Amino acid sequence: MIGYVTLGTNDRARGAAFYDAVCAELGVGRMMESEEFIGWGIPGGGAGIGLTRPFDGNAASVGNGVMVALEAKDEAQVQRIYDIALANGGTCEGPPGERFPGFYAAYFRDPDGNKLNAHLMTVAE
Repeated sequence: MIGYVTLGTNDRARGAAFYDAVCAELGVGRMMESEEFIGWGIPGGGAGIGLTRPFDGNAASVGNGVMVALEAKDEAQVQRIYDIALANGGTCEGPPGERFPGFYAAYFRDPDGNKLNAHLMTVAE
């Protein structure tokens, strides 16, 4: 249903390093790039994520209540994504753990303050 999400940045190089590392763990790389925009994902292969300076020329800011959720293949990958995020300038918003039966997640912010999570959803028994 979602084609891609775009997040704002005030430091393209810093943001690119963060998303290059996180997306590499997810098995995707850059699929589009210009001086202002970078997109990660697989062309025609599902949802992607983009990073850009705002079109209006104003500073990028964080949307209150906005979060991008990254689907992991298992709990170990949730941990790796979280660790990679923090090692690349991200900050913790909640360490990896079970949030409720069938939902395991870690929450973090990118270097610009955009909130993300890495999660695994399973069928509750």
